[in-house]
Amino acid sequence: MFTFAPTDGQSRAELHADLLEAAKAITDGEPDGIANMANLAALIWQYLPDLNWAGFYRMVGGELVLGPFVGKPACIRIALGSGVCGTAAATATTQLVPDVHAFPGHIACDAASRSELVVPVIRDGAVIAVIDLDSPSSARFDEDDACGIEALAAAIATRI
Repeated sequence: MFTFAPTDGQSRAELHADLLEAAKAITDGEPDGIANMANLAALIWQYLPDLNWAGFYRMVGGELVLGPFVGKPACIRIALGSGVCGTAAATATTQLVPDVHAFPGHIACDAASRSELVVPVIRDGAVIAVIDLDSPSSARFDEDDACGIEALAAAIATRI
């Protein structure tokens, strides 16, 4: 049994460092990528406050397909270049969006979402998935969040 939990009063950078260590520990030695994504989505939800969705979209047949997540039901398929997730996958770059309503072509799976952070997971030079975080608060995510989730994506790329 794992007992991972954030500590009160931690900075965002400290939360992300602890999240990264928990993610490495919980996926260590587990070969099933879906199981690992499920546990990672739960860890992200547990460690990062003020989220209304946290999870994965997997690259399948040239499009993003919904993977394990925590939150309300979501869009199942997203074309490359569409919305924040599709843009992150198509460009292989992190998308830090303080106001989703200002993002051209934003896909609103949950009308309560106000900001979003999407980080591509890259293995052998190819995007294999994206980590998608949504918040009901505007400008919820900052550079510490982006750097923390990028480090997480790099660490788990061979485990999902």
